[in-house]
Amino acid sequence: MPDVPSPPQPAAFAAALESVRNATMRGELAITEIAAPGTLAPWSFALAADLTPARHGSDSELGTGRFVLLYDPEAPEAWDGEFRVICYAQAPLEMEIGVDPALTDVAWSWLVDALDIRGARYANASGTATKILSTGFGELAAQGDGAQIELRASWTPDGPDLAAHVEGWGELLCMLAGLPPAIEGVSLLSARRVGRE
Repeated sequence: MPDVPSPPQPAAFAAALESVRNATMRGELAITEIAAPGTLAPWSFALAADLTPARHGSDSELGTGRFVLLYDPEAPEAWDGEFRVICYAQAPLEMEIGVDPALTDVAWSWLVDALDIRGARYANASGTATKILSTGFGELAAQGDGAQIELRASWTPDGPDLAAHVEGWGELLCMLAGLPPAIEGVSLLSARRVGRE
């Protein structure tokens, strides 16, 4: 069977991709394009990010995240628009920060603040913030106690200019990893990250 050529990329999606690729990201982040999920929308694009350990000591597990852009010209009712952003951010924390009852509220507010301060226009934001506490046993007992924060969120951007959205996501990753905010108006909880003892 002959190869069927893929349909041309819609102009709005191409413009969105250009804006994402032109976003100004913090130097602490190593950003890579990754395979995007192919079943969530007719058009999609994804980035992965990791905090670079070379800038902050020898520990390489500082934090990680994913940014997925979905485009459906049919504008699904649940999205209330043609575009949808899905993001994920995770970072390890010190135990005393991990048990803080306000941690999940603070993590969500950091995302909202980072998007708002960057000027990202959006609607229909939703998501979850999860704190994970763990204790190693048996062969893993030497790892001791550990804590992590994970944030999963999605929102509908107002148009194809996504630079502020991806920049806000990058800022969130850095803040969850305990780096000071690079933007004015965002306060920092002492969320210093630490590896397991």
